[in-house]
Amino acid sequence: MAVYTEVSDEELNEFVDGYDIGALLSYKGIAEGVENSNYLIHTENGNFILTLYEKRVDSNDLPFFLGLKEHLASKGLNCPVPIKNRDGKSLGHLAGRPAAIISFLDGMWVRRPNVTHCEQLGVALAQMHEAGQDFELSRSNALSVSGWRPLFAMCGDRADSVQAGLHAEIENELDFMESNWPASLPTGVIHADLFPDNVFFLRNELSGLIDFYFACNDLLAYDIAICINAWCFEADDMFNVTKIRALLKGYQSVRQLEGAELAALPLLSRGAALRFLLTRLYDWLNIPEGALVMPKDPGEYIKKLRFHRSIRSVADYGIQT
Repeated sequence: MAVYTEVSDEELNEFVDGYDIGALLSYKGIAEGVENSNYLIHTENGNFILTLYEKRVDSNDLPFFLGLKEHLASKGLNCPVPIKNRDGKSLGHLAGRPAAIISFLDGMWVRRPNVTHCEQLGVALAQMHEAGQDFELSRSNALSVSGWRPLFAMCGDRADSVQAGLHAEIENELDFMESNWPASLPTGVIHADLFPDNVFFLRNELSGLIDFYFACNDLLAYDIAICINAWCFEADDMFNVTKIRALLKGYQSVRQLEGAELAALPLLSRGAALRFLLTRLYDWLNIPEGALVMPKDPGEYIKKLRFHRSIRSVADYGIQT
């Protein structure tokens, strides 16, 4: 979440008047994240999130994103859902951008997830995977292995400005991933960005999942690999074996992983580290002038990539099969 597009008071009031949510009382920009412009709006009926979809988001994907949240909520997964306007539509336009008002989800994300948080995350992730199996729309993952080299090309030759030798290291990783990426594992709808700031807790109980704007159809185990990178390392970059065990325990209490999925986790985790290294690298090198945005350091994922490269089997994570 971030603010790239400023909205005037007059524009916002007129937009909110198109919804049956009461008059606008206040609003403020949300400075976290990097993808869309987001505002917390407070009306006579409570709090909502206003999202303006920036150019990086393909407007053709919006029916998938909005419809997925409605579908998952109908299956009992706690997540924000789009509010329909007085014309019965979930999507409108504001300040020259596609825009939607989304329900507000109570809770807070945890800065230092513990083992219990990781287990609950695993449960919720598997529930999402199960709930998404009969979602009628589909969306390919533009940030899967086939999209990594084009993304890297947009960084030009500037990777070495972040760390010496990084350009060659990434080139080698791309060669390896393109030759070894698995193609026959179970697929479905994945979140693809389930970092701690997209998982809310209330009194240490998971209250819901947010920010589905990278969601797509891909390998289910790849979603787990993304979570391993995001949840199972400590602030000092040390890998926490207890957390990955808890994550997988929670997940498999809902959906049992196939043996091939478990065996692929080191490769998938390495690929997930490369994916987030590349997007962070691109954002680090291409911050829009004047944007209220907090770019994330790609250095964290350089370290994670190198860690996963040292892993030979899932047993090296401390997982017994």
